[in-house]
Amino acid sequence: MPWSNQGGGGGGGPWGPPPGNGGGNNPWGRPGGSGGGGPQPPDLEDLLRKGQDRFRRVMPGGFGSGKGIAIAGAVVVLIWLFSGIYRVEADEQGVVMRFGEWVRTEQPGLRYHIPAPFETALTPKVTRVNRIEIGYRSGVGDSRRTGSDRDVTDESLMLTGDENIIDIDFTVLWVIKDAGEYLFKIRDPETTVKKAAESAMREVIGRTDIQPALTEARQEIENSTRQLLQAMLDDYQAGIEITQIQLAKVDPPAPVVDAFNDVQRARADRERLRNEAEAYRNDIIPRARGEAERLIQEASAYREQTVSLAQGDAQRFLSVYDAYSGSREVTARRMYLETMEQVLRGTNKVIIDGNGENGGNGVVPYLPLNELQRTQRPTSAPASTTAPAPNRPAQ
Repeated sequence: MPWSNQGGGGGGGPWGPPPGNGGGNNPWGRPGGSGGGGPQPPDLEDLLRKGQDRFRRVMPGGFGSGKGIAIAGAVVVLIWLFSGIYRVEADEQGVVMRFGEWVRTEQPGLRYHIPAPFETALTPKVTRVNRIEIGYRSGVGDSRRTGSDRDVTDESLMLTGDENIIDIDFTVLWVIKDAGEYLFKIRDPETTVKKAAESAMREVIGRTDIQPALTEARQEIENSTRQLLQAMLDDYQAGIEITQIQLAKVDPPAPVVDAFNDVQRARADRERLRNEAEAYRNDIIPRARGEAERLIQEASAYREQTVSLAQGDAQRFLSVYDAYSGSREVTARRMYLETMEQVLRGTNKVIIDGNGENGGNGVVPYLPLNELQRTQRPTSAPASTTAPAPNRPAQ
């Protein structure tokens, strides 16, 4: 070859030793020429020749012999068998197809299938969360869109349970649950999920009034739609799991939003007035009921008192009558004395019986003129402090 060492002298190939350099070995252990050695490349022809010699010793007849053909065939078969080894990553599932027919699904790990053309394997990602927008398009990933979201009214306008129209935008998040069913049971997974989700949302909204849908029923709508959509996809054997339904917007239609807001404000005022009336009723009715109950209790007490007094008087009269019937003179005398006692109890007169045992002897008559004057003239000036002379008793 042009760079092989063909003899001594100062020559050599392009890697030959420079003039004046002494002998020695080059990096490949080949001795240099008489004019001194230098770094030289290996002799490729010599290497090929040695390889051919070894191959002839192994197969004396060459590839054309039966032994050579058998070895070559064995090597080809081994390579073909090893081509069936494949790896399923942690976020994948292995779908094995035999002549294009799905036969089994493999889990993550090192797996094997019969090499092509008998069996082939697909490894779709099963943990990636897919996103479908219904009622609007956000333009995520579209470099041509720079504005706000685009509304798709054909998808977002729905009829509520009380026959009102509502504008709903929502997002469906889903993952692959079974790669085999996902690849072979449905033709267009994204379109299937989109149409099924729109149908499920319309069914849920059709059972819900507009006022709860706009306010407190958002979470309930999301959960009901997700359950209904998952049941539909399971019936389709789509191999898809719905992870979440997200309501992006729930509003009245744009042309009537002002009128709807007026209606909502009127409803809020009506609710406020109704609450105020309820509060007033809850305040006045218990008090009126309490007052009525008090009057009833007082009337009942008065009735019981009057009846009891009347019964007591009647019983007392009957007792007196029975006593009078048994002893008329004694009873009449006792009643006379009791009556006179009650009549004379409040008088200030003192009567002295002169015909009694003492005949009034020892009693000094006294006429209280000062008290009589105060009684007759209560507003007149006070009398003199000088005590009047005592009157002489009448003879």
